[in-house]
Amino acid sequence: MKIKIFFSDVDGVLTDGGMFYTESGDEFKKFNAQDGMGMKLLQEKGFKVGIITSEDRLINKNRAKKLCLDYDFHGVKNKLEYMLKFCKDENILLSEIAYIGDDVNCFDLLSNVGVCACPNNAIDKVKSIPNIIKLKSSGGYGAFREFSELYL
Repeated sequence: MKIKIFFSDVDGVLTDGGMFYTESGDEFKKFNAQDGMGMKLLQEKGFKVGIITSEDRLINKNRAKKLCLDYDFHGVKNKLEYMLKFCKDENILLSEIAYIGDDVNCFDLLSNVGVCACPNNAIDKVKSIPNIIKLKSSGGYGAFREFSELYL
C-alpha cells in the first residue's frame, strides 16, 4: 500500500504529554527537533506531512508553521470523521494515510489508516490495535522520527 500523507498527534507524540504553566497562565511545551527533521525528511522524499490534534492552542499552530507542514488541523474532536472528510475532499483513500497517536482520542483513526504507529508510552488500548507499529521511542523523545525512518 502506498502512503501519501503522514499525520501525527501532538501531545504525547511530538511532546512528552507534559504541559507547563506559569503563574500568569502561559503554557509551555517541549518539542523534539529530531521529530521536526523526520517530517522534513519525509517531505524531501515527496510525502506530505501534517498534524491533527484535539487541542486548539497557538503554541501548536506556531510549531506547525515553523516546520512548514503541509497540513495542520487543530481542535479536532473526532479525528476519524475529520480524516474521512479530508480524504474525500483530497480524493485519496484512508489507506494512503499513515498516522501516529498515543491515546483514546487517536484510537479510531489509528484503527482505520493504512499504516499506524504509537510511541512506547502510548496507552495499552492503543498498543492493542492489530498491526500497529510499537516504537521504541516515547512521545517527545523522537517517536515521530523513528516512525519516519522505519518507513523511509
